[in-house]
Amino acid sequence: MSDEIDGGMEPTTPIWAAFGDLMSVLLGAFVLILVGVIGMQLELTTRLHDEVRQRQMEAQRRKTLEQALAGPLAAGRVTLVNGRIGISGNVLFALNSDQLQPQGRELLKSLSGPLSTYLKSRDEILMVSGFADDQQVRAGNRRFADNWELSAQRALTVTRAFIDAGIPASSVFAAAFGSEQPVSSNADDAGRARNRRVEIAAVPRPASSSGGRAP
Repeated sequence: MSDEIDGGMEPTTPIWAAFGDLMSVLLGAFVLILVGVIGMQLELTTRLHDEVRQRQMEAQRRKTLEQALAGPLAAGRVTLVNGRIGISGNVLFALNSDQLQPQGRELLKSLSGPLSTYLKSRDEILMVSGFADDQQVRAGNRRFADNWELSAQRALTVTRAFIDAGIPASSVFAAAFGSEQPVSSNADDAGRARNRRVEIAAVPRPASSSGGRAP
């Protein structure tokens, strides 16, 4: 009789075994979530450290540049704002001219030494940028079609002066901005004079196609 009763019952999985499987799944999911959260925290920490390091390097770069240009800065011959060296166009050139004035040439010579030393300690090159005010080139001046050409030729003149003073040609290049990047209003003579300028900035040296330094 008991054999007949036993034979009619289906085997069942113990409840504790099912509970154990469920806990294993939950534990595995928890571990995966925990690993993901830790991974995100590590990534954020790494990014934060990289950003702090980059800011520290930028601050050190500016401090080094300020030290290299201490003489010209103290004399008021140049300005240094956000790592960019500014020189008034009136110091370097006569109005509507790309020919260096004697005081401008001497100033560039005085800057070439500190800049050469600075560049040798870093993997950077100089960008010489020419800027103009919004006034058209004086009528009768056939050398320049517009302010773009004038600012370009002035940048090239300063670039060549640096090369003549000893900065390697591979460590300097010229750029022109015409009247498109004013730093002051063009409504008066004083503002236009500030906009007629040349700026010099150290920028990262582009990598060559082989991944090394540019020639």
